[in-house]
Amino acid sequence: MLGGVADVTYLLTAIERGDPDAAGQLWPLVYDELRRLAGAQMARERAGHTLDATALVHEAYLRLAGEAGAGFANRRHFFAAAARAMRHILVEHARGKGRRKRGGGQREHPDLDALAVGGPAEDLLALHDALDQLAAHDPVKAQLVELRFFAGLTLEQAAESLDVSPSTADRAWRYARAWLYTAMAGGESEKK
Repeated sequence: MLGGVADVTYLLTAIERGDPDAAGQLWPLVYDELRRLAGAQMARERAGHTLDATALVHEAYLRLAGEAGAGFANRRHFFAAAARAMRHILVEHARGKGRRKRGGGQREHPDLDALAVGGPAEDLLALHDALDQLAAHDPVKAQLVELRFFAGLTLEQAAESLDVSPSTADRAWRYARAWLYTAMAGGESEKK
């Protein structure tokens, strides 16, 4: 596969070293994968969303290009950063639309599965806030959620990206879903 791990990692290292041609060479290698990730995310969004997969991938890439000076350790790190960038773009978009509900009411039953297939913007914002709380307590589980939910990776792909076994990823995924469900419902999540 063109754009394999070695090619992308080599170009990321070259960018960090200041090679002016490396960024231009990286884009064609990662574009299809970023487009696939963005397409998977946009498939979960509500119908009529004003962003499309192309706009999302372009915005994410612009943000990543701005972070390139910070250095990405490897392809895995780059795509994890891409998932995070897509998450933040969608959250900013949801906030910009002013769709967040105001008031003190709690959600009784947030449905993470429904949110995964295009729930309302306020649910995305609630997930974002809960995910930030989870990251403060367990960054690896939060990153697993980002990879699964925002990058559209399978459990096996996310496990590989995080360099953990599929069974460890499965346990972490089940825990994170329960933790997020509790946090989004307004309850006290177990601080593990």
